[in-house]
Amino acid sequence: MATTTDGVAGSDSVAIPDEAGSSQPRRGRFRRGPAHAAWKPPLGRVRRTIREVGFDFITAGIIVLLFVAYQLWGTGFAEASSQNKLKHQFKEPAAAAAPAPATTGAPAEDSPALGAPATGVPGPPEGTAVAHIRIPKIGVDKFVVEGVTESALRQGPGHYPGTPLPGEPGNASIAGHRTTYGAPFYSVNELQRGDSIFVTTDKGAFHYTVDQIEIVKPTDVAVIGPTSDNRLTLTTCNPRFSATSRLIVVAQLTDLPTAPTLTVAPPVAIAASTNLGTGDHGAWPATLLYGGLFLVLWVGVRLWAGRRRYWKWIPFVAGVPICLVPLWFVFENAIRLLPNNI
Repeated sequence: MATTTDGVAGSDSVAIPDEAGSSQPRRGRFRRGPAHAAWKPPLGRVRRTIREVGFDFITAGIIVLLFVAYQLWGTGFAEASSQNKLKHQFKEPAAAAAPAPATTGAPAEDSPALGAPATGVPGPPEGTAVAHIRIPKIGVDKFVVEGVTESALRQGPGHYPGTPLPGEPGNASIAGHRTTYGAPFYSVNELQRGDSIFVTTDKGAFHYTVDQIEIVKPTDVAVIGPTSDNRLTLTTCNPRFSATSRLIVVAQLTDLPTAPTLTVAPPVAIAASTNLGTGDHGAWPATLLYGGLFLVLWVGVRLWAGRRRYWKWIPFVAGVPICLVPLWFVFENAIRLLPNNI
């Protein structure tokens, strides 16, 4: 313990004698005690590289989990918004919409659709609400759109153009997703003979009873071909999270219509429907563009955090929400590269 010239004990000042022999304290120079010895040396190059690689793997894993969450639940939000619009559209009088030729476009690659039949009669425009389907046993309550293209099926179950509308004589056929975009037909495999399916169109309400369930190849378009009875055919991908086959549910109309009103042309397979697992290659440019933008922003956030000595979390709090914007568009386009129900 040092003693100053004033005789005050306990001071941290050190008395240093001057040339005249008197001791004067030299202030401002303190020796740091053991409590101040927690200084850490900088990380070596190898340790720093391992840390950065580990952080990148964690980031990649989080992105994969976010993409899976988007595929399973994020697409459902888009489908729910479309269903809300279709609900209001379906309430409008059918006579208010002028009829237009039905689309002859091919179904989305690896979509639940099999191959749209050629159209011999005019039908509603693609993407418009044509029916309301309810399957109480599995909790299905959806509005059906016209068309089985990728854009149409994103809105909900799609009616095959060229097939009769539900309630009309023949084979009324509807496709629906199994795991994405609301997964309207997720549990159709649980249906059994005798289960009820209710469909409402602008012509009235119709009650169908499940008659058979089968699994066919994606190219077996005969299941949506014309028939002499009055049936409803539901198609979806099988098994779940795959597109290697199609699950078919056939239901018979309980109350037969009084007279036939429609003649349907025979189905014609679309070549694109036989091409499994390729997805929409046209989505590559947008996927790479938004992916590059996300990468640039994320590297910027990392560099910003690396330059800060304290409060390194601030760049992540400010930068992560900005990075999520292009990442969302990456997911929007990347999902088009994969089979719809994987």
